[in-house]
Order: sequence, then structure tokens, then C-alpha cells
Amino acid sequence: MGILNVTPDSFSDGGQFTEVEKALFHGKKMVEEGADIIDIGGESTRPGAIKVEEEEELKRVMPMVKALVEALEVPISVDTYKAPVAKAALEAGVHMINDVWGLQRDKEMASVVASFGVPVCIMHNQEGTEYKEDILSSIKKFFEKSLTMAREAGIDDKNILLDPGIGFGKTPEQNIYVMGRLQELQEFGYPVLLGTSRKSMIGKILDLAPEQRMEGTLATNVIGVYQGVEIIRVHDIKENLRGIKVADAILRGVEHG
Repeated sequence: MGILNVTPDSFSDGGQFTEVEKALFHGKKMVEEGADIIDIGGESTRPGAIKVEEEEELKRVMPMVKALVEALEVPISVDTYKAPVAKAALEAGVHMINDVWGLQRDKEMASVVASFGVPVCIMHNQEGTEYKEDILSSIKKFFEKSLTMAREAGIDDKNILLDPGIGFGKTPEQNIYVMGRLQELQEFGYPVLLGTSRKSMIGKILDLAPEQRMEGTLATNVIGVYQGVEIIRVHDIKENLRGIKVADAILRGVEHG
């Protein structure tokens, strides 16, 4: 999954793709490098980011959605937790919703996703970084609540993915701990998506700026594949794909043509 942030303030690539022509060029480039899905985000979710209202998010996202849906043959995902934004994007031809609040921030999101019959990524998130119990136990309880909401809304099981939310509601140390226990999420029986690309956990370990964290990102993704992750969400497609192909071949016997 290739990341296409159309925001002015994302932590790594904010402001780079806020024009349709630049976003389209970058989307095509990621597909050429091997991206299977392009994920468009119109609101930065980095710590301390300014909340974006629905109208502004639509203004940022919809021109990009329309251009990419028309120009690209791969599925397009929209990264949003707002049901009206998801609905508008889906009506414009988007194929998937990536909800960083796991259907729990906007109570209408589950019914919107169900009505279109599309895949949804349910990500773990919380306000603050304090956990009153084991962090994996807390993540699992969050998923159980989200999955109940999904089922009650009529979302098909085959359309559900889970994301542990690396970098969301967690300190760098907590992120590292969760990375070591990703395999526990396999008990839910859904594909797991991992989004670690250039995040502060990697910066904490390497003491490097976001644009210098590609190798660290690749290491986390190989560890993810080892623990059963099915989808990786990254900025640097070519490099990560090469590493994952090798990891797939060794760990799963997957052949890549």
C-alpha cells in the first residue's frame, strides 16, 4: 500500500502532493514501482496535528480521488475516520476505507462501509499513551469492540483488515513492544496491515530524521512479515517491495513473478 498524503502538515511528506498533477504523478510512480493499493490521506494524524474539519478534508481529498480513480488501475483507498468523507469518496469510485479510529470515532462509518460492500482497515487508536493493562490486551479489546460494530452494521468478514496502529496512542517504546508481539493478532483470523513507514519508533532507534528512515522501515516490515502481516503501508515502494519479496520467499515460500 503506497502512501499519498495530500496534506500540508504530514510528518514526512506534508505539502509535497497538495496539487492534483503532483499527486497523480506520484501515484503513478508508486504503481510503477509495485504498489498494489494507493492510500490517500487528507488529514495529518501525526501527534499534535491540527484537526481538519469535514469540509476541508473533502476539499483536499476529492480532486485527488477523482483523478487517481480515473487514471490508475489499482484499488484506491481513502484514509479517513469521518463517515461523510468516506461516503463521498466511495461514491466517486474509491475501493477501500482506512479508518485510523477503527469505526469508533464516527458511529456512522460502519454503516457507510457496509452499504458499499468495500474493504475497511480497522486500526487501533486511543487518546494519550497510558494503558491500565497489558497493551496487547487493550488493543485486542479495542478490536473486539470494532468487530462487533462491523458485524452489527453488516460488514462482510472478508472485507475486514486489522492494523495495530503503530505510532497512534503509543510511545516509541510501546510501539517497539507491540512490534515484537504482532503474531498475537493472528488469533482474530483477519489480514493484518502494518504501517511503520518513517515513524518515530524508527527515529528513536536510529536517531535519524524521517526522510532517512527507509532502511529502518524495511527492517520493521520484514519483522512484520515474519509474524504474519499481509499488507505493508509505506512511502518507499521499490525498496520495501524488494525486501518483502525476499522475506516472503524465505518465510512463506511465495514466488514473485
